[in-house]
Formats: sequence, structure tokens, C-alpha cells
Amino acid sequence: MNFKKQLYEGLLTKNPVLVQLLGMCSTLAITTSLFNGLGMGLSVTIILICSNVLISALRKVIPSQIRIAAYIVIIAGFVTIVDLLLQAFLPDLAESLGVFIPLIVVNCIILGRAEAFASKNGVLASAVDGLCQGIGYTVALVIMCVIRELLGAGTFGGGILNGGEGIVIIPEGYPAMQMVMPVGGFLTLGFVIGGFQWLSSRMRDKKKEAAKK
Repeated sequence: MNFKKQLYEGLLTKNPVLVQLLGMCSTLAITTSLFNGLGMGLSVTIILICSNVLISALRKVIPSQIRIAAYIVIIAGFVTIVDLLLQAFLPDLAESLGVFIPLIVVNCIILGRAEAFASKNGVLASAVDGLCQGIGYTVALVIMCVIRELLGAGTFGGGILNGGEGIVIIPEGYPAMQMVMPVGGFLTLGFVIGGFQWLSSRMRDKKKEAAKK
């Protein structure tokens, strides 16, 4: 297990949203406020860690012929727990995220990590992988939320700061409402991925230059 390497992969080289392009439905749909982004990101992270740990612990017991079905049952169990906890303690978040919490069951990020990593590695490494991939997912959501909320609603921290209203950055009448609509999600995602790829390319070039020296 190499925590630094796994964190680097989760944030940069194998970021589930910006590199692997997984979980696009929830990424485009709920990234309209910081409250939604943090809520979804933390929910997915918790489910990733728990499902990775259990799948890793049972990897030698689950028959390969039914492994996908078994993974889905395990993931569904943890999704149900998180969904019920949100409804009990954070009803506003549960209402805001709506159907996208139950749909975590079929989120390609969680099923993909179960198949690609947890089913082949130990419990501790799988837990770390779930944490790092969850952090990468959450960071990507937060970046999109900040951009869309700022440009679309003119606020920052909606649902969290200033009594839930968020801090007003752009006066009313100036924000572009399209940014909190589906088209805004596609535009924001495209620009964020483009900027991320440019940054990654610059970092790779610097590493090559440093290696030559």
C-alpha cells in the first residue's frame, strides 16, 4: 500500500470525474451549490470506503460468476444506510439530492473500484483506495459547484453559509441563470476538464525536464 501514490491517482492521474469520466449523471445534475457538492461527495466517499472494505474482505469467498451481482447487493446496502441517515439528520440535503442518492448503487465509480481494485487487494489498501477516489470525486464536484453557483446564482456557499443563503458575490440581476441549468453543467465540466488536462500536461513536462537535469 502506498498512500501517497493512491492519493495522487485519486486526485490527478485517475480522478474519477476529470480523467475517467465516471459518475457523469450526478456530476452534471447536482453541482449547483456547494451544499450539494459536499453532500454528494462525502456520501460517495463513505460508500466507497465501506463497500471496498467489505468486498475486499469477501473477495476470496464470492464466486467469480456472481461477483457483479454480489457487489451491487453490498453497495446497495451501504447506499440504503446513507440514504436513511441523510433523511433522518439532513433532510434538506436528502431532498436536494433527490433520486441521485439511491442511484449511487449503479454509480460506475463505486462498481468500477470494486471490480478493479477491492476484488484484487487487501482490506487496508482497499479502504485507502476508496478514500482517495472519494476525495478526488469530491474535489471535482466542489470545483464545479463553486463555478456554477458563483456564475449562475452570484453566491458562494449556498446551503451552508449565511443561514443557507450563501454569501452574495455578484449582485442580483448579473448572474447567468443558464449556469445552474443543464447546459451550464456541460459547459462547466468541459472547461474544468480542459483546464485540468492543461495543468496535468504542464506538470508532466516539468517532471521530464527535472529528470533530464
